[in-house]
Amino acid sequence: MLKTGILNPALNSLLSRIRHTNTLVIADRGFPSCPQLETVDISLVDDIPKVLDVLRAVRRNFIIGKVFMAREFQLANDAATQRAFEDALEGVPVVLEPHAEFKKRVPQATGMIRTGDTLQYANMILESG
Repeated sequence: MLKTGILNPALNSLLSRIRHTNTLVIADRGFPSCPQLETVDISLVDDIPKVLDVLRAVRRNFIIGKVFMAREFQLANDAATQRAFEDALEGVPVVLEPHAEFKKRVPQATGMIRTGDTLQYANMILESG
């Protein structure tokens, strides 16, 4: 029985199959589903868990080479929210691109984790380093 770290067996299974340069999507609750993409839905209620909660948990045992996010994140969120994301991604290059371009990357991902986050454009794609 696992005592620490990520306890969700489906999430552990997904994470263990990601290899160098593969990608993983962490999505908010409103992000469009992608039927061909394995999705581990851990949403419970609004904002539980948040994208940043999942990122912090995943980052403990996952080497991130770079992160893709929608440029609209900066326009839709205040400075404090942006700083929280910057702090959580410290040392990781972040590529900001139009949301439409971001969504084109999603089908090539190994999988997606759906959260309960309601923050606009909080979605991110982690590229394994």
